[in-house]
Amino acid sequence: MPEYTEATRGRLSRLNLITLLPLLAVVGAVLVAIDAHTWRDAVVLSLGVVAALVAFARWAAGDLFRVALPCLVITAAVWVFGALVAGTGTAFYGISIVGPHIIPRLPRHRGVAAVGLSVFVAAVGAARLLVTQENVPAVLLAYVLIPTGVTVVVTGLMFPNQGFYDLVAELEEARERDAELAVIRERVRFASDLHDIQGHTLHVVKLKIALAQKLVHSDIERVEQELREIHDLVGDTIAQTKELAYAQRRLNLSAELENAKNLFEAAGIHVRIDREAEVDPRAGELLGQVLRETTTNILRHAQAEQVRITLSQTGITIVNDGVREAPLPERSGLPELGGLSALKERVAGSGGELTVEQKDGRFLTAAAFPHRRSETDR
Repeated sequence: MPEYTEATRGRLSRLNLITLLPLLAVVGAVLVAIDAHTWRDAVVLSLGVVAALVAFARWAAGDLFRVALPCLVITAAVWVFGALVAGTGTAFYGISIVGPHIIPRLPRHRGVAAVGLSVFVAAVGAARLLVTQENVPAVLLAYVLIPTGVTVVVTGLMFPNQGFYDLVAELEEARERDAELAVIRERVRFASDLHDIQGHTLHVVKLKIALAQKLVHSDIERVEQELREIHDLVGDTIAQTKELAYAQRRLNLSAELENAKNLFEAAGIHVRIDREAEVDPRAGELLGQVLRETTTNILRHAQAEQVRITLSQTGITIVNDGVREAPLPERSGLPELGGLSALKERVAGSGGELTVEQKDGRFLTAAAFPHRRSETDR
């Protein structure tokens, strides 16, 4: 059975205790005052009312079974006493509260338990005929029909009531799961952004250091320039990491285009940029991430000589050569490029599509948001 969170259980418990417990106590006190003929009767009948109130309070708190058995025994004994000794037909009050609250919470055989409770109440009431000479129809009405009917009705009402509480518990669990999934999605997003920032930077630093090592004995001025650029790049990465930590990071597509162009040219790769239309600003950040991730992957995994970047109103396409012929793995329809795999989910989540194709030694990466064009055309 689903369990409530402490906060939900506390609110439901307070609501039940405030609205129903006083009413049950007043009704029980009135019945004792009316039907108790002696102090002994008053004490015994009061025990049944107290046991019923204790069971209800523990039911509201969610731990009824800790007191279920003693409360059930006490209220059953009070009903036997009332029917066979005291001659009070309202002595069933306690058991008509305790039993119906216990039965719907049983893990199994609840129907059998409900029938058993009703039969017990009716049998004890009918046993009144064995110890009295009262009018039979009156005894059957006061000790059998009314107690059994009330018990059956209350038990029947408690089943949908318990279903309501189970539904509340399930909704609470669903809310908690949604919150946990939101945290997980945010962690994945953060990890993806951190990979974009630092993975890209580290690879660029590696390339620049390799270039500086080649030129250290022939072009010291170029080496100094490369070191300055490395210093600036690392500083920029630190700033971007801080912005990411404080959820302030925003990629600029134009800046990413210029950065990609410089990196490709520094690696000896010819790059061509075609702007067919101005990119929708709402898609600019994701397209910048796609471009950055693709640039890093080309520098890492391809022996590219040419790269062509095409911008349209709704997307970006990057094509490069120098790709080793190999079948694409089936995972997500993408090659073994974790960054693009994560970006595919993020692009899809924003209503776009990330496409990857490999053919004849060329690799194509394209991100498009076709609905943005239709929104603009309306």
